[in-house]
Amino acid sequence: MATTTTDNEIVFDVEGMTCASCAMRVERVLAKQDTVDKAVVNFAGGEARVLLGDNADIPQLVAAVQKIGYDLHVVEEGDERASQVEKYSEEQRYQWRNFLGSAAFTVPVVLLAMFGPEARWNLLTQWFLVTPVEFYFGFQFHRVAVKRLRNLGANMDTLVSLGTLAAYGFSVWAFFAGEHVFFETAGAIITFILLGRFFEARAKGRASAAITKLLELGAKHATVIKDGVETTVPIEQLRHGDRMVVRPGEKIPTDGVIETGTSSIDESMLTGESMPVDKAQGDPVFGATLNQQGRIIVEATKLGEQTALHQIVRLVEDAQASKAPIQKLADRISGVFVPIVLVVAAVTFGVWMAIEGDVATAVQNAVAVIIIACPCALGLATPTAIMVGSGRGAELGVVFKGAEIFERSRAVNVVMFDKTGTLTRGAMTLTDVFTTPGTDEAAFLRAVATVEAASEHPVARAVALGAEERDLELGTVTDFENIPGYGVIGTVDGLRFVVGKTKFLADQGLLIPEALIDRLTALEHEGKTAFVAGYDGEARGVLAVADTVRATSAEAVRRLTAMGIEVAMITGDNHRTAASIGKTLGVERILADVLPGDKAAEVRRVRGEGLSVAFVGDGINDAPALTEADLGMAVGTGTDIAIEAGDVILMSGDPLLAGTALDLARETFRTIKQNLFWAFFYNTAMIPLAALGFLNPMFAAAAMATSSVSVVTNSLRLRRYRG
Repeated sequence: MATTTTDNEIVFDVEGMTCASCAMRVERVLAKQDTVDKAVVNFAGGEARVLLGDNADIPQLVAAVQKIGYDLHVVEEGDERASQVEKYSEEQRYQWRNFLGSAAFTVPVVLLAMFGPEARWNLLTQWFLVTPVEFYFGFQFHRVAVKRLRNLGANMDTLVSLGTLAAYGFSVWAFFAGEHVFFETAGAIITFILLGRFFEARAKGRASAAITKLLELGAKHATVIKDGVETTVPIEQLRHGDRMVVRPGEKIPTDGVIETGTSSIDESMLTGESMPVDKAQGDPVFGATLNQQGRIIVEATKLGEQTALHQIVRLVEDAQASKAPIQKLADRISGVFVPIVLVVAAVTFGVWMAIEGDVATAVQNAVAVIIIACPCALGLATPTAIMVGSGRGAELGVVFKGAEIFERSRAVNVVMFDKTGTLTRGAMTLTDVFTTPGTDEAAFLRAVATVEAASEHPVARAVALGAEERDLELGTVTDFENIPGYGVIGTVDGLRFVVGKTKFLADQGLLIPEALIDRLTALEHEGKTAFVAGYDGEARGVLAVADTVRATSAEAVRRLTAMGIEVAMITGDNHRTAASIGKTLGVERILADVLPGDKAAEVRRVRGEGLSVAFVGDGINDAPALTEADLGMAVGTGTDIAIEAGDVILMSGDPLLAGTALDLARETFRTIKQNLFWAFFYNTAMIPLAALGFLNPMFAAAAMATSSVSVVTNSLRLRRYRG
């Protein structure tokens, strides 16, 4: 997988890496280059992401890596996922062929060694059969080992090559000297490790399958209207502004806006939401989603890498390529592990020679140490879990923007929801209009709606829409002022209207009759957002709007509470309205009367209590709070600026996804810790056993291959996560 991801970042395919120590060497060499600001090499993904400085020279980077025995390749943009899939498929086929060939020669050798007579013809047959296993099917290990040796380096292949050559070479000497031979050991080691590599390649392919499946969901063709004629063209030939016809049952070819028609769109492949979404003229639609009902005409607005689908894929790939802080320890250990193992093997050989003076026993135990110590499991422990966890998240409508998020999520103990648009639908409806005696209700509502129509606030839009639904024709407003968090002022038909909170009207010098205050209080107790409006020095009426609570909000609160996480709601509503909604949802910590610009300060205050805060929001004014929080969770249906500020993107407005994101992140981090524990435990426990002579080299090879496969298999359990 390789592509240019930004103006300064480039991703390379890395060939020749066989363990985490390889990745560490490539990363160190790239990071030392003068034109490289940062380099991250992912062993599991077989890639290097390089942040380039000024005057970057890509051939120079390639040459520097080639000097230490590895190759870098840049793949054209858009080909990265296909390249990775093909790479894993090719690796599977290659290792499977080698394993079958090696097994065909090794099985007879093992049978002859175990059950055959102690005769020269038997030993000669074993030698003859194991030679192609050692030097043909196992040639990949020797080739890479020689490359590393030329550059004064060592890796897993060095251990395999040295161990099997030691067993093979000693057996040749023993054949002529009349000693016990280990031909079956050399063959079995190579065969087991080849089988392990096949399973690794297959598991890595499965780990990245979620993103591959997403990309495969895209439409391959589009029906375009040109000069009044419908023409079917390949998706690659679409241009900005093309008018596309999408019939029921067809996939929307690319992101766009509905020009004509209405329909229900299945967006589950992007959001994880099973319910279709109703769309009408002017609504945005996304490529690869399914048109379920009416015929619609869509104007193409985004193509290729600009579409929502590709942006999600890019974010997931970035997360898969990044490193969690916990991985740094494994990387440091893997970087020095191979040289240490070679020293331990040499000491083992020397000690056994000193104790028993038996070359055969000394060689066998030294080979067992070399083989059992291969650090593959360490290199696979973290990246495979991140690959599977982030891929599964994308399928469920949760996009993690970095590997460190999985580690940070475990500390979160408070989730703060911005009320509007997250716990509620954010679609306000005008429910009540109450005026003082002598005030014409229709004229009052028309004037207030005319002022509110100049504002973009959801409450203002609800008032304007409510007036239009009552067949009131809006007028013209002049001298309009918007005071965020308080209200609006505007002149209609020569009267200066003030609309907003009671304090705002009082500050503007308007008297508020007791009857209006009583009605406003009653409406707020009903959970409605109520406010007053007036002119000529007096408030003349109360208006109320209601925002529908999402059907899953209460369940989302219960789920987070069951996870041991406190739920808080932050809103600009007054305390009575906020308390009413909070009681309905089961939220105890209510932060009400919070101005848009003060949300970040509230997050900071809660963090000041020693709590780790995740903030869930969807608006422009939520961006500072998303950044201030320990974990920012941006609703994907919100604004681009909010999404940019978030660490996690929830692709639908369903608040249940907040719990899903935290639970999946924690499950992924638990998997990483399990993988690292077993990888460390395996090496630290098995090396002493091998050195003490309790581990046959053949079993060591089988155990080493099994350890790597078990780590990847444990990570693949995350694919079954249901949320």
